[in-house]
Amino acid sequence: MRDERSSVAQSNPRGVFMMCLPPPNVTGSLHLGHALTGAIQDALARWHRMRGATTLWVPGCDHAGIATQVVVERRLWRESGQTRHQLGREAFLREVWRWKEEKGDRIYHQLKRLGTSMDWDRACFTMDPKLSRAVCEAFVRLHDEGLIYRSKRLVNWSCALKSAISDIEVDKKELGGRTLLSVPGYEAKVEFGVLVSFAYVLEDQGEEEVVVATTRLETMLGDVAVAVHPDDPRYQHLRGRHVRHPFTGRSLPIVHDAFVDVAFGTGAVKITPAHDATDFEVGQRHGLPCVTVLSDEGRLVNVPPPFLGMQRFEARAAVLEALKQRGLFRGVKENPMVVPICSRSKDVVEPLLKPQWYVRCEGLARGAAEAVRRGDLRILPHSHARTWFQWMDNIRDWCISRQLWWGHRIPAYFVTVHDPAVPPGEDEDGRYWVSGRSEDEARAKAARAFGVALESIELRQDEDVLDTWFSSGLFPFSIFGWPEPSQDLEVFYPGTLLETGHDILFFWVARMVMLALALTGRLPFREVYLHAVVRDAHGRKMSKSLGNVIDPLDVVSGISLEGLHAQLESSNLDPAELERARQGQKSDFPNGIPECGTDALRFALCAYTAQGRDINLDVGRVLGYRHFCNKLWNGARFTLRALGPTYQPPASLQPRGAVGLAEGWIRSRLSLAVQQCGAALGAYDFPGATSAAHGFWLYDLCDVYLECVKPVLARGREAGDSDGTRDGDGDGDGAGAAALAARDTLYTCLDAGLRLLAPFMPFVTEELWQRLPRRDPPGDPPSLCVCPYPDPQEYCWRNLELEATMEFALGIVRTLRSLRADYNLTRSKPDCFLQCPAAEWAARAHSCSGYIRTLASCGALRVLEPGESPPPGCAVAVASDRCTVHLLLKGVIDAPKELAKLGGRREELAQQLERLRERRATPEYGAKVPPAVQEADAAKLAQTEAELHKVLEALELVQRML
Repeated sequence: MRDERSSVAQSNPRGVFMMCLPPPNVTGSLHLGHALTGAIQDALARWHRMRGATTLWVPGCDHAGIATQVVVERRLWRESGQTRHQLGREAFLREVWRWKEEKGDRIYHQLKRLGTSMDWDRACFTMDPKLSRAVCEAFVRLHDEGLIYRSKRLVNWSCALKSAISDIEVDKKELGGRTLLSVPGYEAKVEFGVLVSFAYVLEDQGEEEVVVATTRLETMLGDVAVAVHPDDPRYQHLRGRHVRHPFTGRSLPIVHDAFVDVAFGTGAVKITPAHDATDFEVGQRHGLPCVTVLSDEGRLVNVPPPFLGMQRFEARAAVLEALKQRGLFRGVKENPMVVPICSRSKDVVEPLLKPQWYVRCEGLARGAAEAVRRGDLRILPHSHARTWFQWMDNIRDWCISRQLWWGHRIPAYFVTVHDPAVPPGEDEDGRYWVSGRSEDEARAKAARAFGVALESIELRQDEDVLDTWFSSGLFPFSIFGWPEPSQDLEVFYPGTLLETGHDILFFWVARMVMLALALTGRLPFREVYLHAVVRDAHGRKMSKSLGNVIDPLDVVSGISLEGLHAQLESSNLDPAELERARQGQKSDFPNGIPECGTDALRFALCAYTAQGRDINLDVGRVLGYRHFCNKLWNGARFTLRALGPTYQPPASLQPRGAVGLAEGWIRSRLSLAVQQCGAALGAYDFPGATSAAHGFWLYDLCDVYLECVKPVLARGREAGDSDGTRDGDGDGDGAGAAALAARDTLYTCLDAGLRLLAPFMPFVTEELWQRLPRRDPPGDPPSLCVCPYPDPQEYCWRNLELEATMEFALGIVRTLRSLRADYNLTRSKPDCFLQCPAAEWAARAHSCSGYIRTLASCGALRVLEPGESPPPGCAVAVASDRCTVHLLLKGVIDAPKELAKLGGRREELAQQLERLRERRATPEYGAKVPPAVQEADAAKLAQTEAELHKVLEALELVQRML
């Protein structure tokens, strides 16, 4: 089947459009950010499919190493009171697979409910055998080429996860000063943002001391030196001297290094190479030892009692108290700082010395940056390219090992050689590590490398697994069976587009580009489109603890406030966060979330992308698009009734019969909508496309043309053409001919309008399109999703002159409606008189008079001759510089009753004005009232004055009628 599709793709003159879904984590369910990704990508896939391109959109799921392991570990503890270590690696992995089989299909269920038209029989999971083979192959190749290496260096360590994490998984929390933060594993909040000063006493120097300061006091137990600037005159006499550590008794040399800022603090700095990146470099320069004082769990090790075994932040308080007792405490002050937070666990990240696997990124990043500079890879919006260059040009090597069990186990083996001629190796020595697609291959490599027999080699596979982003970075080609050659790989790789959120530009996009260049020599795709990040209506990031994470299916189907609360109960939030989340839900959704439907949600998400980098999603606006779906449905039902049961559309797009001004106008507006939608989708301007389709349907077709055509159809029925079966050409029946032209135009508008909306609203458009009679041969096409998308070259009916005439008429209609509203004329149909200074526009008004009467619900309408005055008792309003509108009120309204009502309104507005003016005139108004309130008051004042002016004019007019 796939070979057949690949052959079709190769021969398709429309080309190939290939895209893969950013694989969501298998850990749970989709949120609105995923729904945005799905809505945008599905719109693009459907559009390209309708344009005739061979379109492939591949779904996938990410094994989410850290997140999944944490979830399963919690469940294991909750259900059996066991840890994964008690269970053992193999048994624990069986538990993870069991959980994946139970829960893993929820994401696909959600995506299908959202109408995503992916090639589901190609769905991939990053732990599938095919993808796992690709991961192993990639590691071995890159290791053999020297692009992957092992080294002992400082890593970002999450004590909560007991694993290293990469630089871009660390959030930088900026603090302005003293701040109490919640840290996983601690009941009380921990103090940050303070600088503690203490003294080191010089050896054999009496009372002389050197004062240092730190924001991480517990790490002083791992200090191995004190550094000062070589040119600092305060410390020249201390060259070659040492201080004594008060708790460990360690002798700490005073080293002179230019990295020290003379102006900061005392100009003396404590050096802890095992727990600070800068200190590590100083230690390397001066040959200092690295003393690790924190365990993987964040407890104190290699320190004397009473600190041994303490949790790190408990030790912070204990060290402070001990310094005070020894008289070495010299003060504490607030200090702005940045606290590194693990984006996964929300734990405070610790720098720890660990042997880990790294990808050498400099050369790979240079190639990725040059691809964008040359234009081979386009990043859209273009503003993100600058960020791309900044990151690529300053990239650091990527730590790819994780201290987990769930994931792709690293195919690397530590070598022990049972031969006296070969000394034993150290863990961090890369020479004693080999990689292999199998243990036999690794053994053979090791034997060749050390020049010994196979029997002399003993191997121990690394316990760690690879970073999930390494696995996902291979996705664009591993899904097609790489490294094995295949027709799919030949046809669909490289892909066309990568569409995702800008927040994973470096987590995933950059790594895909670098790995693809290294392993295939080609870019994985030609374009990257980065959409906004979805936030709540208040601009806040989606967070379970805030209660604002919304399941897209809850927007589709609706949910009560109690239902939202129940979802929180089944989450892993602690009691304090749970109550906060409940309150957030109660505030944002006091009545729950109304049922909005899939089409409305998808349309709203695409329309929202105009807001820029972030989308503040208001469910109320989604509900507005549900009302638009209702309008769409009602407009289509009217059209289908108007067409009649036996209507057969013409073979061409040209209507039969006499085409009126309204038909020419709506065809012109359809032509514009077709042009705008196609151009916008081609430029990834989703708001432009949704606005064009929405505007055509709502403001042109439903609000105007459907109303204009009702009298035409009625006259056609009176003439005997009840269902469009007569062509109107043989008997000279003008009414029948006009009705037939109207029906053909209605059909064309409905058919093309549904096609324009189909990429965004697949469900309602398909349902309505299936009810349409076919212009095409029977059975072709069977579904709207494979219909040709409207082409501007076919729908080339733009007529600016007609549009100007109709807009002139609609301006008159809007003015008449406003006058009717002013005088509460809901049922009456007063006569109307139009004054047009120019003969040309008087003629246009005359030609549109029937449409104006229909749309404005007025009685007789007459265009006044030059110099002719309207009858007395008319309300007057200016529609434009080309036309003044007079609406006859005399004899239509009850003048005394209207006078009384207007008089009451005048008094009410006058009192409002007086209060507003008094408020603004108070002496303290300008100084004490916030600027936003002052602006609102000014706007209200202007609005009230304008309304009062209209009431006074109306009073004068009605007075003349008595």
